Amino acid sequence: MHISAMALPDATITLTTVLGSVTEADAGGFHRAWLPQLPPVPGLAPWDALTALALAGQHARRIELGTSVNVAYHQHPLTLARQAMTTNTAVDGRLTLGIGTGHQTMVEALGQPFTRPAQYMREFLEILIPAMAGDAVDYHGSQLTAVGSVELAAPAPRVVIAALGPRMLDLAAELTDGTVTTWTGPRTLEQHVVPRITTRATHLGRPAPEVIAALPVVVTHDVDGVRHSLSEAFSYTAEMPSYRGVLDREGVDGVGGVAVVGDEEQVAAQLRRFSDIGVTEFVGFLVGDPDTMRRTSALLAGLQREPAPLQ
Repeated sequence: MHISAMALPDATITLTTVLGSVTEADAGGFHRAWLPQLPPVPGLAPWDALTALALAGQHARRIELGTSVNVAYHQHPLTLARQAMTTNTAVDGRLTLGIGTGHQTMVEALGQPFTRPAQYMREFLEILIPAMAGDAVDYHGSQLTAVGSVELAAPAPRVVIAALGPRMLDLAAELTDGTVTTWTGPRTLEQHVVPRITTRATHLGRPAPEVIAALPVVVTHDVDGVRHSLSEAFSYTAEMPSYRGVLDREGVDGVGGVAVVGDEEQVAAQLRRFSDIGVTEFVGFLVGDPDTMRRTSALLAGLQREPAPLQ
């Protein structure tokens, strides 16, 4: 299991700081640096993730790069295909494009209906993936239409989607390289996500899918205090139906209950469980004060640098 890092920028963070976080992850030896494509709402720093990665990749020359996630409803698939291929060319083919449907409130805030999101994602991918392969597209679906092509001498990035429900997991197995999950604990991954997506991929004769799990990680001796603080800081997640369902499945009230928290030995043991259940890449959200984040980053990077990370 590879270990990667993701920064969670707030409204005060500068683009220079965002780019620096990628460079630091590269220097630390992480497998991949992920940037979120955050919605344009108060309290967040909605830097464009693909543009930022194109810039960061000029200085961070080794590390793999990824977005988690670009919201399908916010861009036409032909537009995203062109942008993703441009970024992937700029970073020498190191990009993984994470795509999600987003959440109903965020989509409807832009005046778009949030109806049949799994079908919308299918149509989006059935346009995006052929377009990035250089094929002309003449597509007329129930929700999306696309006629055109993206004729670039550029490599297509790998694609993963944010999938939790059965239809989305089946879609990830059928059309993409895998799934990236957020706020999803080991019970849900072991009992639902991993078996569903791998069984579907095997049935279709597809390659083994990536299962990428992203969660906050904090190395600390104050386990209870940190879990409580995380649940408060990310309390909005418990109000979103898809995440509420995941937290209920885990038997916890908030994000703090699924976060990876403890001293170095405890955190390493928790990460090994993710590896044991079939997660192929773990993405740590680095949160806390600067000293705590440095301590956490040092542990995660050290584990990634092992000859066979968490095998």
